Amino acid sequence: MSEKGIEVQGDKQMTSGVVRTIAILETLSQHQHINLENLAKKTKLPKATLLRFLSTLVNLGYVYRDPNDLYSLTLKLFALGSHGLEHVDFISLANPVAQKLCNELGETVHMGVLEDKSAVYVLKKESSFTIRMYSRVGKTIPLYCTAIGKVLLSDMSERELQHYLGRVTLKPFTPNTVKDEQALRSELEKIRNQGWASDDEEHEMGTLCIGAPIRDYTGKVIAAMSVSWPLFRFDPEDKKRIVASILTECDNLSKLLGWE
Repeated sequence: MSEKGIEVQGDKQMTSGVVRTIAILETLSQHQHINLENLAKKTKLPKATLLRFLSTLVNLGYVYRDPNDLYSLTLKLFALGSHGLEHVDFISLANPVAQKLCNELGETVHMGVLEDKSAVYVLKKESSFTIRMYSRVGKTIPLYCTAIGKVLLSDMSERELQHYLGRVTLKPFTPNTVKDEQALRSELEKIRNQGWASDDEEHEMGTLCIGAPIRDYTGKVIAAMSVSWPLFRFDPEDKKRIVASILTECDNLSKLLGWE
């Protein structure tokens, strides 16, 4: 066999080893503990092969084998991931995603995060149209009547939501602004079910926004991204495609942060 052939075969063997290791770790992450036989069934690996990989992972400190021969993950992987998160620049990750949405839909894109009882814009990609949205990075917006804000509210626990509602007045910005707590709660439940939120002239007349959540590796919503239209430029017949695009890009960003 040629040297080139040996290299290719070696690469394939190395790749196979990585794939098997990840399969073992992912399966272990789904169980508090599991024996060799069941782990072999779930990973579809021969017991002898599996035992060899497990022995290495145990020696490296990523897997624990108890006296009853049950296997489980240690906290070493969690610690490793936590250290990695310290080096993730969230805005840098979000920039190309927001720009892609802006290019695809042609309208202004914002990303906002929770700040006390409001949301604050931390990223903006400007529409190329002459008539644009008046906004800026650092601007605060209410939660209860904006797409970004409602996405953030929809992820709150009941205790967090009660605390928020106890500190705000549902001030009407337009005739479409939500007027009471029960109506807001119904809207938040709808957002949880469909996975996205809209602001249909609720904060500003003549403006419509659609937003979706951005999640971290735990599944918690840490930000929301929205696209805004002057109402005269929004085509309701294109809404399904628009929502799908926003959801796809926000999911892609969430996956970069470790969410699946």
